[in-house]
This record gives sequence, C-alpha cells and structure tokens, in this order.
Amino acid sequence: MKGDHYVSDSEVVAVDAIYFARDLDIAGNGKDAWIFDVDETLLSNLPYYLENGFGDFNETSFDEWEDLAKAPALPASLKLYNELQRLGFSLVLLTGRSEAWRNATEKNLLSAGYRNWERLILREASDIHKSALIYKSEKRAQLEAEGFVIHGSSGDQWSDLYGSPIATRSFKLPNPMYFVK
Repeated sequence: MKGDHYVSDSEVVAVDAIYFARDLDIAGNGKDAWIFDVDETLLSNLPYYLENGFGDFNETSFDEWEDLAKAPALPASLKLYNELQRLGFSLVLLTGRSEAWRNATEKNLLSAGYRNWERLILREASDIHKSALIYKSEKRAQLEAEGFVIHGSSGDQWSDLYGSPIATRSFKLPNPMYFVK
C-alpha cells in the first residue's frame, strides 16, 4: 500500500478501462452508465489506515474519519472518472456507506475533485443487513430497470463487481487492506 506497486497496479486498471471505454459506441442518451464504488476506488482511506497502524477495524474511529471528509482521490481513478465524463458516460457512484454519511461523502468527493456524477447511491435503512453483493446487485438491477446500460464498473472488492446484473466489463482495483463479502 505504501509502495509503488499499489499505485502502478491502480494505473494499469485505469488505463485498461479507458481503452475499453474509448472503443465503445455509446448511445449518448444519458443512459450509458459506468458504476464506481467509492472507498478504495474513488477515495483512498490509506491515511486513516496508516494512522491506525493497519490494525483491527474500529467503526467509531472510522466514522470519525469519514466525517472529516478528507480522504484523497486515487489519482488513477480520478483520471478515469474525468475521461469517462469527457466521453459522455453517466457516472453512478454505488457505495456501501450508509445514507447517514451522504453529506460527508459528497463533501469529500467534491474536495477530492469528483464532479457531476449522475447519482450517488448509499445504503438506506432497508439495505443495512444485506451483504454488499446482494445490495449492489439490487441497485444495479434498479438502474437497468430505469433504462441504464451498465457498460463498465470499477471497484476494489469482488462484491462491487459480481452478482446480477453485471457490467459489460468490470475493472477490479487492488485492495490488500481488507475484503468485503
């Protein structure tokens, strides 16, 4: 995480995604979607984990970190995000964060350089006890029911990418810190 490999691996994934996106023939009707996870995909919580010695997860201290809204952008993901916007994709942010963190999440995304997303989807009370895989699958199905075509998906967890429906192509970013089911 602290070395060059994490950064270079993230860059490889972003470059692959950019090449894929540039080759697509999108409709340009506002329904060509690309889905991003937030934590360890668009925003890096590495400063939090460094400060806490990569120890056991502490929900209270992590909530305090989220409330600060100071997680930096992952540079490769910000580059991908901006290129996808330029190409005309509707960017949907689908996070496991709860709805209670909407204001802090929006503030953090904006301060990190992310703008003009189509939708930011956070867990509602009815989603809290669902696995990430089920929750994210249901939200993708809702997007498809609204007419979105999910061309691409970027996330650091397999639960961001698996399930049904899935994107035409998924891009898995590295995350050696933790695993979400």
